Amino acid sequence: MTKNAEFDVLIEGAGPAGLACAIALADTNLKIGIIEKGVFPRDKTCGDALSLDITNQLKQLSPRLAENFYASSKTGIVKGVYVCAPNNESFTVDLIQHGKPLDMHISKRIDFDYLLYQEAKQNQNVTFFEGEKATAVEKDNDNLTISNKNYNWKGKIVIGAGGAHSLVAKRLAGQKMNKNLHAAGLRVYYENVHFDEKTAHHLEFYFFDDVIPGYLWVFPLGEGKANVGLGISSKKVSKEKLNIKEILNNAIEKHPVLKEKFKNAKALETIKGHGLPLGSKKISISGDRYILVGDAASLIDPMSGEGIANAIRSGRYAADQIKKAFDKNDFSASFMKQYDKRINKLVLPELRASRLMQYLFIRKNKMNRIVNKEKRTGNIQEFVNIALNDPKNLNNTYYFKMIMSLLF
Repeated sequence: MTKNAEFDVLIEGAGPAGLACAIALADTNLKIGIIEKGVFPRDKTCGDALSLDITNQLKQLSPRLAENFYASSKTGIVKGVYVCAPNNESFTVDLIQHGKPLDMHISKRIDFDYLLYQEAKQNQNVTFFEGEKATAVEKDNDNLTISNKNYNWKGKIVIGAGGAHSLVAKRLAGQKMNKNLHAAGLRVYYENVHFDEKTAHHLEFYFFDDVIPGYLWVFPLGEGKANVGLGISSKKVSKEKLNIKEILNNAIEKHPVLKEKFKNAKALETIKGHGLPLGSKKISISGDRYILVGDAASLIDPMSGEGIANAIRSGRYAADQIKKAFDKNDFSASFMKQYDKRINKLVLPELRASRLMQYLFIRKNKMNRIVNKEKRTGNIQEFVNIALNDPKNLNNTYYFKMIMSLLF
């Protein structure tokens, strides 16, 4: 028998974006329902690396959540980045602020998302529906209804947070995959991976012919374990009919650097895949009684493939818009466009810049030149130092000089 449930806010998906939205609504009396196809703690295919911005986003979302994150024994430390070019030359960039190492974090999504989930559950007005996959969405004058064989969920406003395959994004916003702005990603956990002292706490990026403008990554999880994956343009995969699982396995077995790193390693799971809708193009991410957040809104960085920070940010922004909507009792598409404008002003420029950087730099000859030049000059390390220690000096002139020094 199908059950009926009514809410003020209905959230499709309990990833970082959906959970951030729920957490940001904790200071309201709104009744919130969250529909999640998995059961917590549940895994999510991802690189697991958390950008420096995520720390800032967690603090703004909930000081208590940020403290719990820092205190978690399941969070690893990252001190820099290692880059290997197609010619197998490499360099490292360290994160240093005020003369001391600045730590990024790495956390398996099964742990990171569970931390957000526990925070969201602190709100007595939040109800989770785990193990329930939404299959249909319809709208009438006063509600949107999401349903499956077990439930009809009604909400005055719906948040599409179902990731790359969001039902709300497809059915209400009419989104379709754009292969020019989409990547295919693979991930597999390994143990007994060899890390030398130089890269023991560094995110490793490998660029080679088969994947450029994408990359292969090796991210250390501690105790010889690693998150290993591959991100590659969906257009390239389709056009060249690539078997990306085979590319990943061949690289691990034959790449001059990787084959030594993995000679005693053992995969802990089968290779898992996921889609990455990349940002940089202005699209509609809201409408009558709905808002799209995170991957459903195509907010993944085109160059790095990182999307968690923007997922949390968009969840916060969506919560702000929800509060305004209930305050004005206005859920119209025209009113919700305030959310689009905020994203387009504060997030889209960064995504477009990243897209341009990918186009300019992530090419075989460019990558070889950049790595060779960085080994001689240390320009990238200098840029990172300024960005972390004195960001006000990163003016347009400096950016231009930086780009020119890398390109020529």
